[in-house]
Amino acid sequence: GSVGPEICCRQSQAAVAREVRTQVDALHHCFSWRHADRATAKRATSVLAELAKNEEMVNVIVEGGAVPALVCHLKVPPMAAAVEEEQQPRPFEHEVEKGAAFALGLLAVKPEHQQLIVDAGALPLLVTLLRRHKNATNSRAVNSLIRRAADAITNLAHENSNIKTCIRIEGGIPPLVELLESQDIKVQRAAAGALRTLAFKNDENKTLIVDCNALPTLILMLRSEDAAIHYEAVGVIGNLVHSSPNIKKEVLNAGALQPVIGLLSSCCTESQREAALLLGQFASADSECKVHIVQRGAVRPLIDMLQSADFQLREMSAFALGRLAQDTHNQAGIAYNGGLLPLLKLLDSKNGSLQHNAAFALYGVADNEGLCL
Repeated sequence: GSVGPEICCRQSQAAVAREVRTQVDALHHCFSWRHADRATAKRATSVLAELAKNEEMVNVIVEGGAVPALVCHLKVPPMAAAVEEEQQPRPFEHEVEKGAAFALGLLAVKPEHQQLIVDAGALPLLVTLLRRHKNATNSRAVNSLIRRAADAITNLAHENSNIKTCIRIEGGIPPLVELLESQDIKVQRAAAGALRTLAFKNDENKTLIVDCNALPTLILMLRSEDAAIHYEAVGVIGNLVHSSPNIKKEVLNAGALQPVIGLLSSCCTESQREAALLLGQFASADSECKVHIVQRGAVRPLIDMLQSADFQLREMSAFALGRLAQDTHNQAGIAYNGGLLPLLKLLDSKNGSLQHNAAFALYGVADNEGLCL
């Protein structure tokens, strides 16, 4: 008789549980700068991270006591006097902490573990790691560590308004804003990803991000050649302006409009989608803004997007055109640029929100009596 999959799963879980206990035990006994201890800690954090990549094993890892053991290794061990005096190189500097941050970030994927990680004291330590570039010699290792710390913060804050507030209180936002100016593209991206999550539906965090002078850098990032950079930047700005008319004004005054319109023609569909959504949000600000958006060339690329193979692009461009069509000056522009036919075609869509957006746009254009439709 063959062994059932459930029994196999139980056996593999038992094997993982044994492995977790071994690594957790090792972490509890190797918190020092001794070369052998650092090597053990580096191996243990990377074994736990590797196991945590399998989401089905995350509960087993947490139940095995991994969280407090990993949080402990976000700190650096106390310096032995001998090491201080002789100024010996520190073994595996930044690497153990990077492994611990990476593993904790993977464990934070499950909402029920987010609070557990925070309660174990991870936040202030992760925020400290974000600042480590200040006096570092090995920039490559430091950048890799900072990226893992920022990613862990992103995962901890994901859809958790309580933790978003805790991160602000722990001082996590100013260093993340600083890291937007990093020379390392992956660090920039990770910092923007964290800010995007922290800004989502959290007014105090939004205000602080703007007060830390993030807007000029984010707007520069919109013009980046790197698709992942402009995608994250437009996402942060989108979350900042959402339901925040004052921030929307600040973003427009800081010069975001033209680079956002530029992203409508990006080769990255995610950036195009975010840009169209953002223009729809800008267009609800006031009529003057609606006119500026059209004058600066947004209508033609938005109409092209109505015919995209990507469903979400069609939905977002119809949304933006619907908002723009609320202004009389713009209605003719949408009609004359060939917007009517693709919008009419979208009325046949099986998707309710796409149909609704198209109908809303057509309703706006049809409101103009001077047009011969």
